[in-house]
Amino acid sequence: MTKEIRIIQYGVGPIGAGIVRLLLEKPDMRLVGAIDIDPAKAGQDLGLLVGARRELGVKISDQAAHVLKTKADVVVHSTSSYLAEVEEQLFQCIDAGLSVISTCEELVYPFRKHPRLSDKLDAEARKKGVAILATGINPGFLMDKLVLTLAATSQHVDAVEVRRIVDAGQRRLPLQQKIGAGLSPDEFSTMVAAGKIKHHGLPESAAMIADSLGLRLDEIRETIEPVIATAPVRTEFLEVHPGQVAGVRQVARGASAGRELIRLELRMYVGAENPVDELTIHGLPGLRCQIPGGIHGDLATAAIVVNCIPALLKAGPGLRTSLDIPMSYFAGQHNGKEVSSSGFRVPNDNAERETRNPKLDAKGSPYAGEQ
Repeated sequence: MTKEIRIIQYGVGPIGAGIVRLLLEKPDMRLVGAIDIDPAKAGQDLGLLVGARRELGVKISDQAAHVLKTKADVVVHSTSSYLAEVEEQLFQCIDAGLSVISTCEELVYPFRKHPRLSDKLDAEARKKGVAILATGINPGFLMDKLVLTLAATSQHVDAVEVRRIVDAGQRRLPLQQKIGAGLSPDEFSTMVAAGKIKHHGLPESAAMIADSLGLRLDEIRETIEPVIATAPVRTEFLEVHPGQVAGVRQVARGASAGRELIRLELRMYVGAENPVDELTIHGLPGLRCQIPGGIHGDLATAAIVVNCIPALLKAGPGLRTSLDIPMSYFAGQHNGKEVSSSGFRVPNDNAERETRNPKLDAKGSPYAGEQ
């Protein structure tokens, strides 16, 4: 019989609510607590707030310290894209002896941008015997882990390109606001300079790819520019007029000796025509993968987070990355031994399990070349 996993949901915005709704479909997962800093949500039943149409008997609280005393196995954390903003929340969860799976984009692969904080999180998690992971559709899968999975078919990889065109009009209001939909070009430039408009995670994905493939980069640069509407666009939440900003075109480039080895391009704007996710690997052999219509980011992020929970709880303690964790993990029993969806037996002790530090993967990567 599968052991029930007890979960505290930390953050009940649109992404957190989507995760909760999916968790309610899983018979082996039980929500035992909920945290949100919004005082308007405090005291409300979690099920009713997320649109489950039934009470769960779990009241949302704005008192994190109190909720984290609840007997639980893991915290599902979805509050902010910025690691600096969630640092205190993460350490609070770790100190409570709880593993954490987060949607914080800057935590997906934080070793270049936040080396000291990465070391501290890793050390504290190991000390408490818990694991911490951030993941999602992007970063965490589409522009990094999927690339590396496909790269397993290449004898060597010379360069990587990923292009993602997303119709943000089909997504949640906070995302439409985060990409500047409805602003004037001048307002957009001001908010970009203030760090308030951007998609988070492209440099993290580029770093994960480079370290795993052994591509030695001199720099990772990122550019952000507006996509200007040429026709009126109306979404469920807002209206964009011609001449206003419809969204962003954001590109991260990883280069070595002036040669571009990694290019990750995201065009996310309301009214985008022909959405697509496209991955190109230049190598031997080369490979091009195209997903017409693209993957719906909000739905996929909820799925990835929930699917990773059982595997995270079986991972060794410390700061993990999506490279360490099976993405699709529907555990069952086969001849008395637990198996993953891939059919491989799941390691059941730390001696069997690799507990490497993700920062050191580059030389040990099976894809590492002589770049």
